[in-house]
Amino acid sequence: MSDFVVSARKYRPSTFNDVVGQGAIVNTLKNAIANNHLAQSFLFCGQRGVGKTTCARILAKTINCQNLTADTEACNECDSCKSFNDGRSFNIHELDAASSNSVDDIRALIEQVRFAPQAGKYKVYIIDEVHMLSASAFNAFLKTLEEPPPHAIFILATTEKHKIIPTILSRCQIFDFKRIQIKDIAGHLAYIAKAEGITAEPEALHILAEKSDGAMRDALSMFDRMVSFAGNELTYKKVIENLNILDYDYYFKVTQAILNADIYSALLIFDEILANGFDGHLFINGLGEHFRNLLVAKNPATAVLLEKGGALNEKYIAQASAYTEPLLFKGLSIISRTDVSYKMAVNQRLLVEVALVKLTNLLIAPENQVLTPVKKAEATPTVKPTAAAPPTPKQTTPPPPTKVEEPKQEAPPKSAPKPNFATFTKIIADNPAANQASEKQEAGEPEKSEPLPEAALLEAWNEYAQLVKDKEIADGVTLTNVSPKVISDAPSTFEILVESSYHQQVVEKRRDSIINFLKEKLKVKRVNMVVTISKTETQKKPYTAQEKYAAMKTKNPEIDKLVDQLGLGLDM
Repeated sequence: MSDFVVSARKYRPSTFNDVVGQGAIVNTLKNAIANNHLAQSFLFCGQRGVGKTTCARILAKTINCQNLTADTEACNECDSCKSFNDGRSFNIHELDAASSNSVDDIRALIEQVRFAPQAGKYKVYIIDEVHMLSASAFNAFLKTLEEPPPHAIFILATTEKHKIIPTILSRCQIFDFKRIQIKDIAGHLAYIAKAEGITAEPEALHILAEKSDGAMRDALSMFDRMVSFAGNELTYKKVIENLNILDYDYYFKVTQAILNADIYSALLIFDEILANGFDGHLFINGLGEHFRNLLVAKNPATAVLLEKGGALNEKYIAQASAYTEPLLFKGLSIISRTDVSYKMAVNQRLLVEVALVKLTNLLIAPENQVLTPVKKAEATPTVKPTAAAPPTPKQTTPPPPTKVEEPKQEAPPKSAPKPNFATFTKIIADNPAANQASEKQEAGEPEKSEPLPEAALLEAWNEYAQLVKDKEIADGVTLTNVSPKVISDAPSTFEILVESSYHQQVVEKRRDSIINFLKEKLKVKRVNMVVTISKTETQKKPYTAQEKYAAMKTKNPEIDKLVDQLGLGLDM
């Protein structure tokens, strides 16, 4: 049995051209070598697995190569390159600062720096995880780092740049390594799979690249694990099974159920996810990412942010076309609140199910009915005849008071059972046509103003107040004690005069319900309401004793006799 070498070591880059995802840094280093502009100290910083130590080793080998190629690469044929590849080069020294972080370790390093290389041009000192050095070790290293011998070059590598003291940073040429992009990692994995004779589906490699979080070493480690599990055939199903990843199809099914306003299907899909052993928090996080992907797929300019496979991108774009951006914004808001509340919830499953109910109810709102074109086409012909028939009698007979009573005769609901307030609210929610006029007004479309018949307006107001009173007595009494008055300058607007700010709040919180009710009753397209507080409330002021006594005398002149009989002796 031959010794197995993990892919992260076996396929570690040996030249600058083999480095994946760090093109800018590689070009800078190659130009510095070609132009002989090498700094005496470098600092490579970035997250794990992005190529910091690898680039440090390649730089050390390249600057000591005796026969550089035209592309400024090491030849791998000279004695210096061969000794480096075999691990026996005396010109390269590596120090792990995680275990050698004391002042004595740095002093030993400084002693070595004084000696020139026996072969080659430079002695390179690579200090990995340099942020682990103690403060005293940093201070002991400062002078040598600032003014090293001409043959010495220091390459420091760290994952936590913020822990390095500023005096060290000021003496180094800093290179920030970025996270490797998903497409670059997937392409490198495909190259390795082909070299190893492994058949791998592009979707499977894409999942591995996505879960590596921009680190090539993590992606290669997962790749070796998947090969051990699945053999020479790496499929998408086997990868998500071994990594315990929730399949994308579940999110597409849930969002389709939300699009159809089918709460029962969404709940059943969530139950199936839980039955397969997945956590509800994992599902809600994945659903948030799915909504985010739908949002960026809405615009071709942002579709590049998907970072998914080709076939998966097409599915996102297709499903995103059925959603509007406001709906996606609201959905992301609901999912975000659920994510924050998940760990604190006692019944976490119920929390996620309530979120699904809210998401499916988004389409019930009148402004979102346009998302279902089939329903819209069926609703418009049935609503328009009823809305188009009343305007002709309305416009021809607003002045005569006798014809205002016609809605009473034409409205058969008097013989029908008396509707309650909850029933009417549901009718308004289920019938988006009632709000079409207000939506047109918000959109800035011109609309004709119809005068409001004051007698019919008062009757409709009293009817609404009674409906509210049957459900909430206090609010109903408040609405009963006020009366609407049509404003002469704006015939489609009426004013409500209330006594206090509390009464104003009672009316304002029912503004939408009141306007929808009056539109339905009066058969008009536009109704505006203005709520004004009576000036008597604002005119209240403290009174003196004399003013109070004068006011009492006005109401009861006999009070003077009472004062004389009691001998109060008030001089008023």
